[in-house]
Amino acid sequence: MPRLLRFVDFALLFASAASLITGLVFAALGKSTVSQALWLAGTVPVLLALSVSIIQALRRREAGVDVLALLAIAFALTLGEFLTAAVIALMLASGRALENYAQERARREMTALLSHAPRHANRFEAGEWRRVELDVVSPGDRLLVRSGEFVPVDGTLAGLAELDESSLTGESNPQQRSPGAAVRSGVINVGAAFEMVASASAHDSTFAGIVRMVQAAQQERSPAARLADRYALLFVPAALVLAGGSWLVTGDAVRALAVLVVATPCPLLLAVPVAIASGMSVCAKRGVLVKGGGALERLAQATALFFDKTGTLTSGQARLVEVESAPGMSSDAVLQFAGSLAQASAHVISEGVTTAARERNLALRAPSHVVEQPGAGVAGNVDGREVAIGSFAYVSSVATPAPWTTTFLQRVAYEGASAVFVSVDSKMVGAIRMADQIRLETPRALRLLRQEGIRRLVMLTGDRRDVAETVGAALGVTEVRPEQTPEDKLAAIQAARREGTVIMVGDGVNDAPALASADVGVAMGARGAAASSEAADVVLLVDRLDRLVEALRVARRTRRIAVQSVVAGMALSFAAMAVAAFGYLPPLLGAMLQELIDVAAIASALRALRIRSTAVTGVLAHGDVDRLKAAHVELGPVMEQIRGLADELPRLPKASVAGALASMNESLARQLVPHEQHDDTEVYPDLARLVGGEDPMAAMSGMHREIFRIARLLRQMTADVPPEGPDAQSVREFQRLLYGLDAIVRLHCAQEDELFHALGESP
Repeated sequence: MPRLLRFVDFALLFASAASLITGLVFAALGKSTVSQALWLAGTVPVLLALSVSIIQALRRREAGVDVLALLAIAFALTLGEFLTAAVIALMLASGRALENYAQERARREMTALLSHAPRHANRFEAGEWRRVELDVVSPGDRLLVRSGEFVPVDGTLAGLAELDESSLTGESNPQQRSPGAAVRSGVINVGAAFEMVASASAHDSTFAGIVRMVQAAQQERSPAARLADRYALLFVPAALVLAGGSWLVTGDAVRALAVLVVATPCPLLLAVPVAIASGMSVCAKRGVLVKGGGALERLAQATALFFDKTGTLTSGQARLVEVESAPGMSSDAVLQFAGSLAQASAHVISEGVTTAARERNLALRAPSHVVEQPGAGVAGNVDGREVAIGSFAYVSSVATPAPWTTTFLQRVAYEGASAVFVSVDSKMVGAIRMADQIRLETPRALRLLRQEGIRRLVMLTGDRRDVAETVGAALGVTEVRPEQTPEDKLAAIQAARREGTVIMVGDGVNDAPALASADVGVAMGARGAAASSEAADVVLLVDRLDRLVEALRVARRTRRIAVQSVVAGMALSFAAMAVAAFGYLPPLLGAMLQELIDVAAIASALRALRIRSTAVTGVLAHGDVDRLKAAHVELGPVMEQIRGLADELPRLPKASVAGALASMNESLARQLVPHEQHDDTEVYPDLARLVGGEDPMAAMSGMHREIFRIARLLRQMTADVPPEGPDAQSVREFQRLLYGLDAIVRLHCAQEDELFHALGESP
């Protein structure tokens, strides 16, 4: 049906344009009867289509600017002003076609967004596994879910399973489920293949239920009145009163027609679609797909923003946070052993460990005799050493737990992170903390959204309360609502819409109902779930949250340009209507004048194409950004050494303190201090020119000076340590400086990474 309607609109445009031009040719040849017939033939189809759309709008209890166009065309035909009617018909058809073109252009950007939804299942039949259509699966069927596949229907596990449930629950870490546990459709198997028994058909499963919620939410959401329709509430009655009044006072129907002709609301019919289409084009160039003009208009009016956590505020992938190493073992050695063995595993956490080791430029060895226990860990031989990595329970079964593991596990639990423990030759040598980290652009994006007038920032997530509140506190959001189901998110959006225009941002299947219900649903489409992209009004095709800021700015400026164009066009139309009401403007001349008014309104609306992004992008090449970030990764071992020494200092023998501090000072002098000096003298001047302002890097440079001060103070204090070692008060002072240095360096690197990311080219 949408395709048929688009065809009809463009056919009407072609017919009206062809009949008008051909009629003018015959009129020039003196064949007025033929020209009038042509103009009538081109006008009647537009009149009929316009009548149908008005009737449909009235059934929906909507009124718009089309009423004036209908009256003007019908009145012109009644009075025999066929050329005037043809001109009005062409203007109307061009407006409808233009708006449809803008929406179709947005639709063409979309791919098969539901291609990842479960469509098939592997069912056990006649002694073998057969691929069957999802619709034929029944409760009680025995199914096989291979690694990387979506769970097709709800069911019960027949064996151990490792599942990525983030699309449904928002929990970023893979979850291990035991035999007999319930499993829901739409989650991904990230471990070994497992068997399950279906407990529901596809129609009654979780994924299908969410799809039905999306459809219901879309039907219940009443569309906001279009910008042109809102102005029509003023313009239409005024034009009708003026036309009727001139006819009533003078008795001249032609004068009333002239008023209606210049009152034909083409500034509304054309200027608004032109501005909106231009704004949508600007958004598309920045990687933001807006599916319709209505979505762009609603985006411009938004005052509240709701968003999911995993994959939206955070990256959705496990990244290295810290490496805990046992005494006598360096963090690099722990990561090197773990990364070497992890190469043999396809587990998502193993891939993260290997990536982290490579980012630190560690030489990885090829493992041998690898044995993997799905969902638990991996064991093998690395350089002749027996290495095991995995969960605490798995590694504890082959190595004696170390004293530091209790505190480490508590810290991991507080932050909702994942822990990979490492043993070498049956000795637990360290652990690696992995977590779904906040996106680099997220803090800046939220700050800019507040500047753009978003007063309410609410995080809706299926994560645990402690994890959600930690992220919320770090970002300074207005509200945090943890442990949210799809139904909870939907209810929250529906309640918020009663207070104003609401944006919802998400990327998972569980976000789809809320996205469909929100005034503007925004999906992280670069890596997000297909269902969320399908339900959303706006899709961020580039995996960056700050693109939403640019879309919001473009939407608001586009709306402002559209309003200016409409007001200017209406003012000119009112002036022409007044002239026509006094009899100084005949209908045909009025139609020509109206064309000039339309051109002026359209030219004004086209200013939306010149909207420029205020974000600073494309000023640092990918290579420069990667190089600057890589330098911070290389500082990772130094930061871990600072933190580790601060923790260990009170337990060290007094005679060993001076040596440990000297080693620390050597690392600072060899790596940290030269790095910061290079940034201050070589990198910051270039960044300052890109950022702009008198001294934009002053605060960042001030942190450099504090790092230099603490490093120098540590060196001086170490030189004064007596041979027998420092006293308790000196140890506490060393700890204070080390903890302070650790906090400053980590914060400083995080701020620089955010700046590099903001200044970098878009992927």
